[in-house]
Amino acid sequence: MKKLFYSAFGYMVIGVLSGLFYREFTKGKDFAGTTQLSIVHTHLLTLGFIVLLIVLILEKLFTLSDSMLFNWFFWTYNAGLVLTASIMVVHGILQVDGVTEVSAAIPGIAGLGHIFLSTGMVLLFLALRTRLFGANAQHDAGTPAALTA
Repeated sequence: MKKLFYSAFGYMVIGVLSGLFYREFTKGKDFAGTTQLSIVHTHLLTLGFIVLLIVLILEKLFTLSDSMLFNWFFWTYNAGLVLTASIMVVHGILQVDGVTEVSAAIPGIAGLGHIFLSTGMVLLFLALRTRLFGANAQHDAGTPAALTA
């Protein structure tokens, strides 16, 4: 539970600081266009701060950490968010600096981050399912709802 709390708090701090960085960096470079930097803080606050606060509530209600899948969710999701946000910062700085042609690695790494985020969300739902329905979730998954009711 502590790692969820401190992670959510960390993403809140980094999210606010990334908004400050965007404002000051673009102002310092006298940049007036659109850049990836403008949405980094939104991603960090929403996907880091808010989502992990919701997971913290789910942890308190259902002890998600008792599921073997919870640690897989936590580390996969966080790796995806850090990777996604980091590459957005790199891409945004390049945009502000006027670099028009970026390496194909930039969208590739961003895509990898999004894959990790998606995988983490699936793992979260699988962990939640095991905590909500227990061992029966494995057997009931293939059974029509009418037969299990």
